[in-house]
Formats: sequence, structure tokens, C-alpha cells
Amino acid sequence: MFIDEVKLELIAGRGGNGCMAFRREKYVEMGGPYGGNGGHGGNIVFEVDEGLNTLIDLRYKKIYKAPSGQHGEGKGCNGKNAEDLVIKVPIGTVITDADTNLIIGDLVKKGDKVIAAYGGRGGRGNMAFATKNNPAPAFCENGEPGEEKNIKVELKLLADVGLVGMPSVGKSTFISKVSKAKPKIAAYHFTTLTPNLGVVKTKDNRSFVIADLPGLIEGASKGEGLGDKFLKHIERTRVIAHVIDISAYEGRNPIDDYKIINKELENFNKKLLDKPQIVIANKIDMESSKENLEKFKHEINVPIYPISAKTGEGVEDVLVKLADLLDTIEKKPLYDEEKFESHVLYKFKKQCPFNIYKDKDVFVVTGDEIEKILKMTWFSSDEAFSRFSKKLRKLGIDDKLKEMGVKDGDTVRILDYEFEYKDI
Repeated sequence: MFIDEVKLELIAGRGGNGCMAFRREKYVEMGGPYGGNGGHGGNIVFEVDEGLNTLIDLRYKKIYKAPSGQHGEGKGCNGKNAEDLVIKVPIGTVITDADTNLIIGDLVKKGDKVIAAYGGRGGRGNMAFATKNNPAPAFCENGEPGEEKNIKVELKLLADVGLVGMPSVGKSTFISKVSKAKPKIAAYHFTTLTPNLGVVKTKDNRSFVIADLPGLIEGASKGEGLGDKFLKHIERTRVIAHVIDISAYEGRNPIDDYKIINKELENFNKKLLDKPQIVIANKIDMESSKENLEKFKHEINVPIYPISAKTGEGVEDVLVKLADLLDTIEKKPLYDEEKFESHVLYKFKKQCPFNIYKDKDVFVVTGDEIEKILKMTWFSSDEAFSRFSKKLRKLGIDDKLKEMGVKDGDTVRILDYEFEYKDI
């Protein structure tokens, strides 16, 4: 089964908790803090596996969760870092953040891998908080939560030439003649239900990869026929080859077919029309083909190559022309840099780390930064709570609450925790 798109939920590993401990050996005077740090949570990594050609392995498991780091222990022992969770995908896989539509990774060659969700750092034990002014801190940190993301994983085939055209125009026959691909060929529409890849070798020993995409019809970009689910595979190609039934055997006008397909490409992605195009006028061996070819040349101003995929007439000339064209076109990445997820996004989030609103008589504080601080605080002592309060004041939450008219005794809620406000 060919699966080229799945949606997944990723939960990276949580960092291990820090440990609060003290040295208590009989002959160690004023032993001091002795709690170690927690280990780092596991990342979730996508890595290319050349043996895969579909995303079917990801279809039946919708949630991937990486292991958490080990907790710190006494005697200054740090917790072990968790192993990364590695997910194998085919070459040509694109990972997108479903919430922001930013590209996390575009894996296009052997050895490519990308961290899609980062594990949380380990919480610090009380040894890490010892200072000259506070040599025996009685608090530690919980581990940082791992990133949680909803992502879309898409396979966009790596091909140099993409064959497009209406159903039953001869695309599958053509690719079966010029490569070792063995697509199903039959005399009915939508015989080809999945893309086929073939490696082509020309008579002058040049080679390239060609993709036969399932037949399009008018309205494909809106879901008609097989819909636009396979149009994504043409985005990586460097040349688009329109296969036209120049004989009009099924009663369709070849000129109209060409215009309809181009319109569907434009509706899907306007950049597709910027790619070099040629027309392969198939079935030239049939009656009325010569007359239709002259009309087509008069109406459409693109390079046109008449062939018969059935008899092999003109096929070698088309392959040489495609190879010549590919020699002049530089391979470029599919996405511009601004499409990729970057640290700029996180810097922007930190500029506004919280939001406060009133829910009846309760002041509700939300925001990634403040929620992370809360989750990493282990309210084990007054000292830990005091440290948490100082962090809130440093972020400006106290000032904002005062602007909103908070008074002593009012309730402030962060996630499921409720606190009584006190102006200090």
C-alpha cells in the first residue's frame, strides 16, 4: 500500500527531576547539599532509511512518545540521559508543524535527519544551587517537559521529470517502455492509483528519474477524481512533461486537455507553472493524429514531441531532449529558508511570555514560559516557593496583576494550581 501523508502527535521525553539530599556521614562536618541533576529527556528524530519508499509504517501509530530522563540521586549522582526516539522515513520526506505550517525538516539525501521535538532538560539537584550566601539550599528542580507537537509527514518523491496528463493518455505505457518500472496498464480510467518511479537511460548513457503521476481531471485540485493528493509529488521535479493523446481517441480535444491540466497545476501551486515544460504528443501512429498535431502546434507555444509509446516511435528523441533540458537546470531546494522553523519563533515567544485574563473573580495566567517554570518547580519548601515567586516578579507578572487591579487575598490560577496573591 502506498501511503504518502500521515499526521502524528509527538511528545518528547521529560527531563528527570533533580534530587534534594544532604551529606550525613558521621565524620563529614557540615556535609552540605548532595543531590544530583536529572537526565535529559529523549528527542524525537526523523532519519532517512533508503530501504523505505512509503510511510505505511507510520499509518497505524498516531502518537510517538520519547522516554524521560532518569531522576537525579543522592551522593551527587546525576540521572542518565534518555535515548532518542528515532523514526525511519523514506528519502523525500517533509516534516511540517501542523500548528504553525513551518517546515521542521526536508530530508532529501542519505544520512539526513532532523530533531522534530526536543526533550526537556533535566532538573537541577540542590548541589547546583549552593552559593556563598546559601550553602545548603533545601530545594531542587523538576525536569523540564519535552516538546509536544502535532506534525504532518509528507512524502514528496524525488524525480527529475514528472509526467502529467489526463487518464488513459499513455503515461504508464511510456514509463514502462523507457524504464524498468512495471505499472499496471489497462484500457480504463484511473488504472494508475499510485505514482510510479523509473530510472531512464538515454542512448548517449545519461540517466535521470521519471515519475508517472496518476491521471488528473478537471477539478482535481478541488478533490475531483483522485483529487490533488498526488500533485505534491510534482513539486520536486525539475521538468514537467505533459502527455497528450494527440489522436483524440476518446473524443477529448488535446488542446483543451493541455489547458485543463495546466489550470489544475496552477490551482494547486502557482510556482509549478514556472517549471520548464514540454508536451509529449502520444499515439501519433493513430488516424487523425497528424492533423490534430498541426492544430496543437498552432495553438500551444511549447516544445512538442510526437511519439508512439506503443511502437517506440520518437521515444528516444524525447529522452535525449529531456536529458539536455535537465543538464541546464540547477537542482534547488524545495523550500525557501523563511519557510523553515527557526529560533526566531522562540525569541518572539519570549518577548511576550505570558497572558493574564479574569475568569469571574480569578486572575488566570497563561503562557509557555510561565507554565514551564511552574512544572519545573518542586514546591518542597518555603525556599522553593520563594524562588518561584521571584521568577514571577522578574517576568513582570506582579506588575501586570497590579495594573489589572489585583488585591491581597485574590486568587491567581496557573494551570491547575491556585495561589493567594499577597503584595510583598
